[in-house]
Amino acid sequence: MKLSSIDLTDQQPIDPRFAFGKIADDAPMALSDNVSPHLAWEDAPARTRSFVLLCIDPDVPSKADDVNQEGRVLPADMPRVDFCHWAMVDIPPDVTELQTGQCSDGVTPGGKKHPPGPAGARQGLNDYTGFLAGNPDMAGQYFGYDGPCPPWNDALLHHYVFTVYALDVERLELPAEFSAPEVLKAIQGHVLAEASLTGTYTLNPSVKA
Repeated sequence: MKLSSIDLTDQQPIDPRFAFGKIADDAPMALSDNVSPHLAWEDAPARTRSFVLLCIDPDVPSKADDVNQEGRVLPADMPRVDFCHWAMVDIPPDVTELQTGQCSDGVTPGGKKHPPGPAGARQGLNDYTGFLAGNPDMAGQYFGYDGPCPPWNDALLHHYVFTVYALDVERLELPAEFSAPEVLKAIQGHVLAEASLTGTYTLNPSVKA
C-alpha cells in the first residue's frame, strides 16, 4: 500500500497554506489558510472494506506551561506526546483520493461541526478541542482537519504523520464524538495494510532557518 500527495513531500516542510498557524511579519504567529492537503492511496488489499485516516504530531510538549511564552524556550529534549490533527473513519473502499481543500478551507473559530468529506465517512474530534478550551474566542469542538500550529518558541522541528489504514470492516464501533486514541483501539485486529507520509513544520524562525 502506498500513500502520496501533490501537496506534501515525505520528510519535507509543509507549506503554510496547509497549516492552522503561520509566522507573521509583526507577531510570532497568525492564523493561516488551514487547507486540507491532497492525499491519494493505492494498492490496498482486495479484502479492504473501509479506510481510516489519521494525522498525528508526536512532538507536542507534554507540559504546556511555557508554550508560546515570550522569553521562554521549549527545549528539544523535553518529554513529548501525540496531538491529533485529523481522524476520519468509515471511508468507503472505492474512495482512494482526497482533493486539496476537500475537507478544510480556512480556520473556523469554535471548530467545524460538520466538516466536509467523502460521503459515508465520519470525522472525529482533533486535539484543538482541548488545546483551545480556555480561549474564549476559539473554544469549541474541533471536528475534521485542522493543520499544524506548533509552539513558536519550540526548539524542536515537529513532524506530522498522515497514515491511511485499510480495514477488513465496513464500519467502526465509535461514538459520534470519537478521538484518535479511540480509533487506534477500535482498529486493532482489523488492519490489513497501512501507509504513511510525514511532513515537517515549525513556527520558530531559528528552527526554520
